[in-house]
Amino acid sequence: MARRGKKKGRPVSGWVILDKPVGMGSTEAVSKVKWLFQAEKAGHAGTLDPLASGMLPIALGEATKTVPYVQDGAKVYRFTVAWGEERSTDDLEGPVTKSSDLRPDEAGIRSILPKYTGVIMQTPPQFSAIKIGGERAYDLARAGENVEIPEREVEIGRFDLIGMQPDGSTVFEIECGKGTYVRSLARDMGRDLGCFGHIAELRRTEVDPFTPEDFVTVAELEAARFGEAGQQEGEPLPADFTAIDSLLVDTGAALECLPQVAISDEAANRIRLGNPIVIRGRDAPVEADEACATARGRLVAIGAIEAGMFKPKRVFAG
Repeated sequence: MARRGKKKGRPVSGWVILDKPVGMGSTEAVSKVKWLFQAEKAGHAGTLDPLASGMLPIALGEATKTVPYVQDGAKVYRFTVAWGEERSTDDLEGPVTKSSDLRPDEAGIRSILPKYTGVIMQTPPQFSAIKIGGERAYDLARAGENVEIPEREVEIGRFDLIGMQPDGSTVFEIECGKGTYVRSLARDMGRDLGCFGHIAELRRTEVDPFTPEDFVTVAELEAARFGEAGQQEGEPLPADFTAIDSLLVDTGAALECLPQVAISDEAANRIRLGNPIVIRGRDAPVEADEACATARGRLVAIGAIEAGMFKPKRVFAG
């Protein structure tokens, strides 16, 4: 039997709420953060296109177990739509496929916003990560195929017109649920207005439960890791991670949406062995499909509460 190799990296856990710059892909951002922290494991909660900037929550270590809860959280985007052109990618990256001399006025734009608010049906862009017959839509599009992508239901809780720009473009802000494509909104609004449109600028400002106060930049991470002088070529990597680790958001912050149960150290030890425990206390929930147990403010487990018992489903290292 082949021996399993020793994991490379530190068993560091927590969230990095990266302010991703334009031009950096999500996978590249995760690799960069993983290297800076020398982490064993890393992943992200919700892809951002290279042409988009803003909030990319990156999970390290045990925090990767909480990624689905962040992916399901509401998101806030601020974006600019340029009118008069539709592009193959629905943003600045692709070539122009349709054009018009018409330009919408503010009243006309406001008149269609209710159509895009609430639960709506949306067709993702041709250049998207949607899988069609087991292949990514963007791979098929790059190969020259025009694929039929089925509509799907998304939810937009808020759609605000922020302002009309001197160049004729329009700035919007939306709060939306999982799976919403902002590029599709620009494309579809342009068609409804008869003038075509595409995304000229896109920034994600929030991913629930995180806020802009949690933002950290690549430059700030590098300064915390290497000091203001930066990493010098040929020098060994610093062994001290104190400064960069202080920029992590606690793993449990991703689970604020769940009922919280405070338990003793003894109960935490039982849970970590996979055993259920009795929940005590006047305010303790009696039933919950999902809840998280904490000891001394640290996440211990996600589990179900049934008849006053906490039954662990996913346990976190102490």
